[in-house]
Amino acid sequence: MGIEEPKIQADDESKNVVPFEPSSDNVDAEAAVSPPQRITFRPDEKDYGDNSSYAVQPRLSRHRSRSRASISSSRSRSRARSISEIPIEYRRMSFQLSESNRVRGLSIDQRGVEYGDKTPISSYNEKGKPEKGGKKVDDTATFENLEYHSVDADTLCAQLDVAPNDGLSSTEAASRLARDGRNTLPHRRQNYVLKLLKYIFGGFCSVLWIGVIIFFICWRPLGDPNPAPYNLGLAILVLIVIFLQASFSAFQDWSTAQTMKAILDLLPADAFVVRSGQTAKLPSSDLVVGDIVKLSIGNKVPADLRLLSTSGDLRFDRSMLTGESDEVEGATTITDTNFLETRNIAMMGTMVTNGSATGVVVLTGKNSVMGHIALSATSVKTQATLIQREINRFVMIIVGLTAFLAILLLVTWAGWLRRDHFAFMNVIEMLDDVMGCVVAFIPEGMPVGVALTLMMIARRMKENNILPKGLSTVETLGCVNVMCSDKTGTLTENRMAVVTATFVDETMPIDTAITTIQDKSSVALTELHKAAALCNDGAFDSSTMDKPITQRLVQGNATDGAMLKFVETVKENSFKSMKNANPQVFQIPFNSTNKWMLTLHKTESEQATDSSYLMVVKGASDILLPRCSRYWSYKTNTIQPLDENARSQLSSVQEKMSRNAERIIMLCQRYITPRETVGSNAFSDEIQTTGMTDLCIIGLLGIIDPPRKETAATVASCRRAGIRFLMVTGDLGLTGAAIAREVGIFTSTAEPDTMETLVQRRGHAIEQKDKSQSEGDEDSNSRNSDWSQTSLLLEGPSIPNLTDEDWDLVCGYQEIVFGRTMPDQKLKIVNEFRKRDYVVAVTGDGVNDAPAMRAADVGVAVVSGSDVALEAADLVLMDKFDSIVEAIRLGRLVFQNLQKVISYLLPAGSWSEIWPVLMNVYFGVPLPLSSFLMIIICVFTDLFLALSLIMEQEEFDLLSLPPRNHKKDHLINLKIYIQSYLFMGVMETIAAHSMFFLYMYKHAGIPFHALVFAFENYSDGFYGYTEDELTNFNTVGQSVYFITLVILQWGNILSVRNKRLSILQADPLTQKKRRNPWLFVGAIISLAIAVFVTEEPGIQSIFGTGSAPIEFWLIPIPMALGILFMDELRKLAVRLWPSGPVAKIAW
Repeated sequence: MGIEEPKIQADDESKNVVPFEPSSDNVDAEAAVSPPQRITFRPDEKDYGDNSSYAVQPRLSRHRSRSRASISSSRSRSRARSISEIPIEYRRMSFQLSESNRVRGLSIDQRGVEYGDKTPISSYNEKGKPEKGGKKVDDTATFENLEYHSVDADTLCAQLDVAPNDGLSSTEAASRLARDGRNTLPHRRQNYVLKLLKYIFGGFCSVLWIGVIIFFICWRPLGDPNPAPYNLGLAILVLIVIFLQASFSAFQDWSTAQTMKAILDLLPADAFVVRSGQTAKLPSSDLVVGDIVKLSIGNKVPADLRLLSTSGDLRFDRSMLTGESDEVEGATTITDTNFLETRNIAMMGTMVTNGSATGVVVLTGKNSVMGHIALSATSVKTQATLIQREINRFVMIIVGLTAFLAILLLVTWAGWLRRDHFAFMNVIEMLDDVMGCVVAFIPEGMPVGVALTLMMIARRMKENNILPKGLSTVETLGCVNVMCSDKTGTLTENRMAVVTATFVDETMPIDTAITTIQDKSSVALTELHKAAALCNDGAFDSSTMDKPITQRLVQGNATDGAMLKFVETVKENSFKSMKNANPQVFQIPFNSTNKWMLTLHKTESEQATDSSYLMVVKGASDILLPRCSRYWSYKTNTIQPLDENARSQLSSVQEKMSRNAERIIMLCQRYITPRETVGSNAFSDEIQTTGMTDLCIIGLLGIIDPPRKETAATVASCRRAGIRFLMVTGDLGLTGAAIAREVGIFTSTAEPDTMETLVQRRGHAIEQKDKSQSEGDEDSNSRNSDWSQTSLLLEGPSIPNLTDEDWDLVCGYQEIVFGRTMPDQKLKIVNEFRKRDYVVAVTGDGVNDAPAMRAADVGVAVVSGSDVALEAADLVLMDKFDSIVEAIRLGRLVFQNLQKVISYLLPAGSWSEIWPVLMNVYFGVPLPLSSFLMIIICVFTDLFLALSLIMEQEEFDLLSLPPRNHKKDHLINLKIYIQSYLFMGVMETIAAHSMFFLYMYKHAGIPFHALVFAFENYSDGFYGYTEDELTNFNTVGQSVYFITLVILQWGNILSVRNKRLSILQADPLTQKKRRNPWLFVGAIISLAIAVFVTEEPGIQSIFGTGSAPIEFWLIPIPMALGILFMDELRKLAVRLWPSGPVAKIAW
C-alpha cells in the first residue's frame, strides 16, 4: 500500500528542513561514512525507565551527566583516599601549578604554547639525564615541568619512541615495565609500626600494659633481694594476653582485607592496548609509558594519557578528581597551560562517558596525577562504624571505672591501711591488689569474643552468597530502617517483552499488531515495525540462534532485546534486511541524561529527497512529546497534526499503559537535510538542536518487565522487620506505582498522595502547629499521623522544590515510590532520610546508583552490576536479591550474640573478681582469688564457653522485631549491667565466697567471723598455724573460689543464651533449631583448664594454686543449677507480666 502524504507534511518539512550546499568535501565525507558515525554517551545498565532523567525541557538542550565514576568508595572506610579529599588535593595542586605558570608568563596563542626558557620535552632518568621512553616525575614535585600536553602528537610520540599505529613492541614494553614498575596506584603507605602499636596498645591493652610494668617492678627491684617468681609469672601471663588480643585484631583486619580483595577481583582491570600493530586486551597494571591505548564509552582511563585522536563527542567524568559533576570534553590539542586542567590529557581513574579516543601513556602508577594524590594520603582517618563506636563506649566506661577503683584503693592504703594496719599490706602487696582490681574489672576476653563473633557471622553470610566488605558492616545492617531500591534489574527480572502497540487513535495487543503487519494492511504499523528495527542496537547471541525467538539471548540492553524479538517475530530476518535497506550513517545512543536514542539512515523511501536522511528516534514519551508536532494515524494511515485533542488522547493512553506497569517507548521519525557534514561536531550540535524538533510520532510500544519471583516475599519480609521499602526509579511514576502494588511496596488500592497532596498537607501541618502553639499543645503531631499510613508517589522533577518541612512530611510516609529520578536526586533522597536519623540502605546495580550507595549507611550491589556499583557497595549479593533478607537477619543476630557474649563474661570475669580485692582491702579477709586465677578466668575458661555463644541461632524471629535504634539501644546498656552485675554477678559472688569460707572453716577450722577484719592477724600463730600453713590454706581457698566460678558459669551460659525463653523451650540438645552442642564442648574445655591450672605442680609452684578437695568440685554443680533456676524465675515473671517491674529492667 502506498503512503498517502498529506499536504501538512510537505508544508512542515519545507519549514524545518534546511538545505545545504554540497561540496566535494561534504560528498567525500558522506561517501566515507562507514561504519556509521556515533555520538556515544555513558552506557546505562538498564534502558529508559531505570535511569534518571532531567525534567522535561521546553526546548532541546545538552546537559551534562551527573554520574559519579570512581575507583574507590567515598565512604569513610579503609580506603587509600576519601573521595571528598581527592578534589581538595587536586585543586591545591592545580592552583599551585596555575600560579606558577602565571608567574612564568606562560600563555596559549594561535601557534601553541610559549614556554620561554623552559627545557624542551625529553625523557629523564632519575638522575636528571635524558632517557628514552618517558619522564620520571619526582613524587613530591608538582607537574609544572611536564610538557606532554603542549607539544604536538608526532613530536611526543617521537620523544617516547613509539609509532602511533604500531605501538610498542612486546620486548620494549617488557623492558620499560621492568624499569618503571607496574601501573598500579600506590596504596596508602601502611605504617606497620603504627599498626603494630595500635594492636598492642589499643583498647584494653593500654591498661594491661600498666599491669605488666607494675608486676615487673614488684618482681624487681621491689622484690629484691628475694624476688617472687609469682610477679614475674603474672607479668609474662599478661603479656601473653596482650599478644592474643593483638593477634585477633590483626587477624580481623587481615580477614577484612581478604574480603575486599575478593570483591575487587570481580572488577574489570583491563585495557585495550596496541602492541606490535595488534590491539590486545591487557591488564592495566602492565601498561608502560609509550603504550597506545584505545578508550571507549564506559571505560576507566587506566593511566595518564595524551590524547592523539578523539571522536567529536568525547566526554570525561572527572568528578573523582575535581569534585565537579560537569563532564569535560576531550581534545587533541592543548587547551590550558596547566597540565591538570588541559583537555588533551586523560587522567587515570576518570571515566569515559561519551565517545571514543586513542591516547599514548605518559604517566603511570605513582607518577600519575591520581598516584601523586594517593601518595599524599598519609593522614586520612577512618570513621568508626556503629559497632566500633559501641565497643569504644564500653571500653571507656570500663577503663573509667577501673581507674576510679585503682585510685580508691591507693588512697585507702595510703590513708588508712598503712597507718592503722601497717603489717597487713606492704607496697608490693598493695600494688598486687591494685593490679588485681585492674585485671578483675577488665574483661580481657571480650575483644577476642567480639572479633570471633563478627567473623563467624561474616562467614555465615558468605555461605549464603553475601559478601560483606567489612566485618562491622554486618552489624550495621541490623539497624537499617529504610531500604531504597532501584527497580529494573533489582526488583524486576530485566527480561522485557513488548505486549502492546499503541497509536494516538488505537491500542492493540502485540499479537494483533504482528498479524496486521504480516497482512500489510496498515502503513502506520509497518512504519512502527521499521522504526523498531532501525533504532535498535540489539543482536541475537549466535549460540542461541537455533532456539525459538522468545528464548534467544540478546546482546544489548533489555529494551532493545524486547524490540528485536518483536521485529523478528513479525518476519524472520526482517531486522537485518531493514538495516541493510536503510544503512545507518550516524547514531546518538541512549543515555540517562537525554533519555532517547537517535539513528540516521540513508533511505530509498519516497518521502526522502536525494539529499535527505531518515532520522528515527526512540525514547521516553514524556521527553519526546514536547518535540513532536505530528503523528501517524492508525485509522487513516496518514500523518496528522498533533493538536490538543490528539495530545489529550495520547496522554490518556500513556496513563492507562503506565497503570498496567508497562514501560512506554515512543518511536518518532523525521526526514532531514542537514547543513553540516554528517559525523562532524557541528553536525552533532545541529542534529540535537534543530534536528530534534517537529518530530512525527509513529507510535508507542508497551513493554512489560515482570518482577522477580522473590521480590514480593523480600518486600514483605522487610516490612515485617520494620523496614520501610521504598522504590527509587527512573521510570514514570505510574509505572513504578503499578510495580509497587504488584510486589507489595504499595499495599493500598487507593490512589497515592502526590506533590499536590503534599502541598496541602504542608499547609495543614503549619496551621495545626500554629494552633497547637497557641493552645500549648505539645503533641499535635499525634492527631495528624493518619496520613503517614498512606502511599506517596513523588516525581523526580518535584524533588528540587521540596523544603525541609516538605521532607519532614515525605519521610513520614510508610510507602513511597520516587519516579523519574536522577542520580543527584537519588543522593538527595538518601541524605534527607539520614538527616532525620534514619539508617538507610540503598540497593542498585548501575553507575547511576553509585552516589546514593556511597552516601547510604549500607550500600548493597548485586554481583551482576557495574564495576562502579561494586566499588561503591558495602555488601555484594552474589546470588538472588532475597538474600538481603538473610543479611538483615544475620546483622541483627550478631548484635544479639554480642550482647550475650558480653553479658556472659561480666559476672565472673568482672564483678565476681573485683569483690575478692575489696574484701581483702576493706574487710581484711585473706585474698579469696589471686590475680593469676582472675586472668585465667577472663582469657581461658570463660572465653571458650563464650565462643560457643557465637554459634547460637536467634531466640525468636528477629525479622518480626523493629530495627535497633542505634542512638538509644546500646550494645552494653543499664539493663545488661543490672543483669550481669546485680543479678547474676551477686549470686556468683555470694556463692564463690561461701565456698571459700566453707573450705577455710572445714579444712582449717577458721570460722567466718575470724577471717573478717583479720588484717595483719592472719599471720604466723593465727589459730595455731604457721605462716606457710596459712598461705597454703589461702592458696587452696583461692582455687576453690576459682573452681566455683568456673562451674557457676555453666548455669550462667545456659541462662544467658535466652533472654525470655525457658531452657525447656530452647533445649540446647534436643531442639533442632536451637541445638548448640558447642556449649558442652566449651564446658568440658573450661573444666579441663581448671583442673590443669589447680593440679599441675609447676603452676602450683609458680602461681600459688592448690589442689581442691573433691567435694569442692561437686558442690558448685547444684549451685549452678540454682543460678539457672533463679534466672528461669526471672524469665517467667517477664513472660507473665510483660509490663511489670521485672520486665522493665530485664535485658
